[in-house]
Amino acid sequence: MYEEFIAQRLAMLRSQKKVSAREMSLAIGQNESYINRIENKIAQPSMQSFFFICEYLGITPAEFFDELNDYPVDLHEVILVLRELNEEQLKLVKTVAEGLKNSGK
Repeated sequence: MYEEFIAQRLAMLRSQKKVSAREMSLAIGQNESYINRIENKIAQPSMQSFFFICEYLGITPAEFFDELNDYPVDLHEVILVLRELNEEQLKLVKTVAEGLKNSGK
């Protein structure tokens, strides 16, 4: 059921990070074809490896599975910044975001 989703999602996120499957495999302590095998639906990651994959990508497991979010890494980074703002600053950011959203329609 999730095999196709995991393969596609991993390929998309890895591509956004601009890293090769080999480089990512080695970075998370696996053999050089590990990520390629997941993306080609030959293998599925163990839970531990899945957490390493998410950590490497800079996202949470929930963000990995959020099908409505095409840019989880960017959104995660924005949320980290937003958490440091005060109420007035958040309202300003919200207004700007709504304006950007409406201008794209």
